[in-house]
Amino acid sequence: MSTASALRFGYGTNGMHSHRLEDALSLLAALGYDGVALTLDHLHLDPFRPNLAGRVAQVGRRLDELGLSVVIETGARYILDPLRKHYPTLLHAGPDATRRVDYLHRAVEVAADLGAEAVSFWSGTLPDGVDEDRAWGRLCDGVWRVLDLATRRGVVCAVEPEPGHFVDTLDAVLELRRRLDDPKLLRVTLDLGHVVCNEPRGMAETIRLAGPLLANVQVDDMVEGVHEHLELGTGEVDFAAALGTLVEIGYTGLAALELPRQSHAAPVVAERSLAFLRETLEGLPDPEEVRA
Repeated sequence: MSTASALRFGYGTNGMHSHRLEDALSLLAALGYDGVALTLDHLHLDPFRPNLAGRVAQVGRRLDELGLSVVIETGARYILDPLRKHYPTLLHAGPDATRRVDYLHRAVEVAADLGAEAVSFWSGTLPDGVDEDRAWGRLCDGVWRVLDLATRRGVVCAVEPEPGHFVDTLDAVLELRRRLDDPKLLRVTLDLGHVVCNEPRGMAETIRLAGPLLANVQVDDMVEGVHEHLELGTGEVDFAAALGTLVEIGYTGLAALELPRQSHAAPVVAERSLAFLRETLEGLPDPEEVRA
């Protein structure tokens, strides 16, 4: 495990599609990860199968046995529609948006029962024929409905700016919070690759802007303008700047790898990704010396 003064690293189950969940958890713990980013999907803890409470309790016991922290991710591609990826979203009308809210409600319940650090979700892409004003109205309504349950269950919700989505930058997440009067439990997920891909600011400035609102970090490499999750060290992300700034702002949440396209080689990729992050972290100047 990483030391108490260091960042805590996790690995996303969306990058372990060839593994049973119990095998994935055991593997990550054995490699030395501090936690797991658990995507609620048909492969891993399907929230729509029977006996969800019993299955969640079983996973919770295993997480405790292994000493793994957890965040809940909700980027399952076809969980709500077998033909349309990520459909429907909070930006769709009426009953369709309610289906997404129901999924996110299930995620909040799972997070509460597991003691998860956050539930992460995104806005979705702008549907055809929906203008910006209507999109903001639908998004605010849907997020409020999710937050209503999250508040009662004491669960942090972290909105992720996603390239190509309606909420695609950190500025847009902050605008969403502003429109909702800055709810205490509505915070930020930041994907380090996305910062390079399409954020208007550099890595350190973006992380500092998120500051205490940052509740969840996803780790991957990318190149500018291309939304493709790459293995660490193969893109343009400055990981020394990223990890150094996370340490600087006192970030205490998980920083979890998100490498869904590397599932076929997950054990090897997970091992060398953790080694890469630890080596980068060890190469950073001591924060006390920097402050002095």
